[in-house]
Amino acid sequence: MRCCILYNQPRKDALPDELDILDQAEWVESNLRKMNITTFRLGITSSFMNEIASLKNETFDFVFNLAESIENKGELLYFIPAILNMHNIPYTGNPLEAMFLTTSKPLTARILTDAGISSPRTFLPSQFHSLVKGRKYIIKPSWEDGSMGITPDSVFIWDDGMEKILQGKTDSHWMIQDFIDGSEYNVSVIAGPDGPEVLPLAEMTFVGFGPDRPKIVDYTAKWVHGSFECENTIREFPGDKMEPLLRKRIEKTALRCWEVFGLKGYARIDMRVDENGEPFVIEINANPCISEDGGFVAATRAGGYEFTEILQRIINDMNY
Repeated sequence: MRCCILYNQPRKDALPDELDILDQAEWVESNLRKMNITTFRLGITSSFMNEIASLKNETFDFVFNLAESIENKGELLYFIPAILNMHNIPYTGNPLEAMFLTTSKPLTARILTDAGISSPRTFLPSQFHSLVKGRKYIIKPSWEDGSMGITPDSVFIWDDGMEKILQGKTDSHWMIQDFIDGSEYNVSVIAGPDGPEVLPLAEMTFVGFGPDRPKIVDYTAKWVHGSFECENTIREFPGDKMEPLLRKRIEKTALRCWEVFGLKGYARIDMRVDENGEPFVIEINANPCISEDGGFVAATRAGGYEFTEILQRIINDMNY
């Protein structure tokens, strides 16, 4: 077989979150070659329509779609599977519909609520009059992944005069949610012969975070190596140490999300658990990072899988 690895070409001034895609492409390519699959790469730019159309001149069997954005704009992400569909090119990962629904975080929150899946209450900046004084909230970008735009100041307690933090935050690009002040779990799900499988749950632990430092995986924690946040935000796999009922509730919620959003191939669902043990879905990532040192691959290792086996499952669940 021959495969095109499709990814977003980082810009000249790219930051670590954007450059990470190169590590993903290299890791996926090296493992596909172990499977005797011949590969070539295509990095897409703002000329993505013509670049993807050029694949019609190539001889290959499928696209392994790693694209996370276009010119680092997450709201354009779903155009990639749309154009692959248009040209009848088979591709891995999530289909157009799932990618569109999950890329827009406010739309994701609305669908979760309609499906009876617990998620934080969500507001647009223009709805700030609905915020309750004394309650804790988080403001974050509506379209971006990788903790872009999230800092310690993103978590705040609403009070008189707090409108200033919303200056420049438009409804088209920002959202506000109740802040679930509890433990956080990354739930990786992979397609399998008997349906989706939830991989071992990863808990994000925040070591030494004082009361004035919100326990969140912000941009610094994720990408600024050597920082306090990065060094002390630690991924753990609690395994059998985890309370069985909570684990079952989280796994059931993840599988329900897979069903409701029509997910395929692989995905990561992030949740926070409140003081009553209720898991709240805070994000559905339909194209999570699958670099060698990323959380998804760590979960596959915790589950005892070789990455080539994971790639084969993803390929078996391809979009045609």
